[in-house]
Amino acid sequence: MNDFAKADLLKAKLDTYRPLDAHLVKNLHDNLVLQWTYHSNAIEGSTLTLKETKVALEGITIGGKTLREHFEAINHRDAILFVEELVSQQQPLDEWTIKTLHQLVLKNIDSENAGRYRQVNVLISGAEHRPPEALRVQEQMTAFIDWCNHQALEMHPIERAARVHGEFVKIHPFVDGNGRTSRLLMNLELMKAGFPATVIEVGQRLDYYQALDKAHCSGDYGDFIQLVASAVEKSFAPYWWALGIEADVQKYLEDLGYEWQKSDI
Repeated sequence: MNDFAKADLLKAKLDTYRPLDAHLVKNLHDNLVLQWTYHSNAIEGSTLTLKETKVALEGITIGGKTLREHFEAINHRDAILFVEELVSQQQPLDEWTIKTLHQLVLKNIDSENAGRYRQVNVLISGAEHRPPEALRVQEQMTAFIDWCNHQALEMHPIERAARVHGEFVKIHPFVDGNGRTSRLLMNLELMKAGFPATVIEVGQRLDYYQALDKAHCSGDYGDFIQLVASAVEKSFAPYWWALGIEADVQKYLEDLGYEWQKSDI
């Protein structure tokens, strides 16, 4: 059983400060785009460092790095901007949204497969779970989208976001780019519900993959939902720093009986 009460309290606290100052929002947004892009690409094997990612996003070519890695950074930034546009419209999840997001992720990298469901069977390297055969992808994606817009809406937003991520990547509908797309979809759900975008960090990669594989093989999403919930709680920290209220938040959490952790602020 997952408890989202702490994340809900942090969201309620942040909501009391909205609307936030425009300069503060821009600063937080620039940092988020960089962190999210760096970590999501690094999880998938990009060798760009955080600083190199920042330079690549500024349009500067880095010597010794592949063209693909540069495109991955720029594409991911563009995909985040598209997610934010979808959030502002409260766009329900549909096939067009998913394929457009994927198209942005693979733009200039694999034009043939960008935005197209796979026509081949695939294995996930290192995972016990085996995705469905290519012939079943369309049928399973149709069922997935229906589930997202019905049963999933009854869940807490954090559980829904984690399950949307997990069920999407379980189908593995594209030849490449599934991980990045799944994390974009996860944040689409979180942001539509008013939570900050959440970054799964490259240092969590092993726990992340193990929790996902466990969910896919056994149906037990407990570990994965907990990993996402902890990341959501941590995603509030930049706001407390920017607002200058770290000490207040620490006291707020302790007064409510929550053990304060450094990641909370």
